[in-house]
Amino acid sequence: MNLGLFGGSFDPIHRGHIEPVVAARDELGLERVIYLPTARPPHKLGQVCVPAVQRYAMVEIALLEHPECIVSPFEMGSDGPAYAIDSVRHFRQEFPGDELFLIMGMDSFAELDQWREWREIVDLARIAVLVRPGTLSSDFNDSTYSAALASLVRERRAVLVHNAALEISSSELRRHLSAGARPPHGWMPEPVVDYISKYSLYR
Repeated sequence: MNLGLFGGSFDPIHRGHIEPVVAARDELGLERVIYLPTARPPHKLGQVCVPAVQRYAMVEIALLEHPECIVSPFEMGSDGPAYAIDSVRHFRQEFPGDELFLIMGMDSFAELDQWREWREIVDLARIAVLVRPGTLSSDFNDSTYSAALASLVRERRAVLVHNAALEISSSELRRHLSAGARPPHGWMPEPVVDYISKYSLYR
């Protein structure tokens, strides 16, 4: 089985967290994608607005129409920051015969060589980089990325997954929600908007 892992704070989850990942699932032939809401993102300590259990619930609600995408509480079980290496090790051990893909956007990939134990991450899982249409492997060269990251693309340890760009911002969503307004139509699954309204999240 080919398995995808996709982590984030999801504060809140929106279409930009869903449609590109579903496209990656289709393009890479993944049987399942596991979303990993993070209790304490190491790069956003003190910046998360909504408690982890409610962000988890929003992800679960958002993915109800996508049975191939499931949610795991694995990264919510630690008192400290959650690191990708711990998740990759866990799922490699749980699914030893499967090919793992760690799914991320271009911004995250550009910083991958600064992540904790990143070389072990790429030993245990291939990287699926969500890119805009028209992006070429040759765009990932030593002048725009570190030599180590550029080599991952050349060696196909990092694969590019093209998808339509969705200009949706979590911070912009939070501004709408904190003002008591519904977000622009289509930015989020409507059941998630209703959940946020029911519990007055972001207010």
